[in-house]
Amino acid sequence: MQKIRPDLDIGRNIQQLRYNAQLTQEQVLAKLNVMGIQMSKSTYAKIETNRMNIKVSELIAFAKIFDTDFNAFFKGL
Repeated sequence: MQKIRPDLDIGRNIQQLRYNAQLTQEQVLAKLNVMGIQMSKSTYAKIETNRMNIKVSELIAFAKIFDTDFNAFFKGL
């Protein structure tokens, strides 16, 4: 199996946005679920630790959940 090599380290920024919003992973997952995006806790954890690539639809949902623009995901990259 080929190891996924992230091209950009946006997981850390997603985690920081979640901390800033004072949300738990479970709360983020619940909000995603309401928006029609099904995601397991392990998948979400992999996104935050850059072990899984993120889909554009998920990035759009995260921008709404964290009330931010897309630049925040790429900060420092």
